[in-house]
Amino acid sequence: MEVRVASIQDAEAILAIYAPYVEKTNITFEYDVPSLAQMQRRIMTTLEKYPYLVLIDQGKLVGYAYAGSFASRQAYDWDCELSIYVDSHTHGRSYGQILYQHLIAILKMMNIQNVYACITHPNEKSEKFHELQGFSYVGCFHACGYKFNQWHDMVWMEKHIGDSNTVLPVIPFSKIPSIQIESTLQNEYVQSKKIMI
Repeated sequence: MEVRVASIQDAEAILAIYAPYVEKTNITFEYDVPSLAQMQRRIMTTLEKYPYLVLIDQGKLVGYAYAGSFASRQAYDWDCELSIYVDSHTHGRSYGQILYQHLIAILKMMNIQNVYACITHPNEKSEKFHELQGFSYVGCFHACGYKFNQWHDMVWMEKHIGDSNTVLPVIPFSKIPSIQIESTLQNEYVQSKKIMI
């Protein structure tokens, strides 16, 4: 098993995971599956400021997770929204937990203070997953997303990952030396092996 930074070469495998969520579920509010070129652009745009990670198991990309801007005003710079998707045939193998562990470790390096999850409600599996990762419930937006001819609620969950007494400038992901990122991913991988047992 390996967790590494995504590249545009991963876009096709990422699309294969994401497409069923778009076409068959309300987990994402996106209506249309992005094109390969669109997904490549999303990956590269994200990596300018935030981490975008993929998980490889037995040579196959089985999940991915990334961070993005929480809100546009500068005072929100220390916050980010997380997204995570795993192959629907691999649920229950701790892939989500491993991806979040690695993602949050890098966000701490960037001096991020808070992370947020936006979850279609009800989605008991995702809400429970986030609770187990230390997220707490913030609130619910009622009937705010319309997909598959019906309205859906959306809940926000949050986790504080920084030290509120020590606020340092946020370091864009692209500015962190690759050797430091690789070292962090390797250290988190050692911890991940304990999770998989």
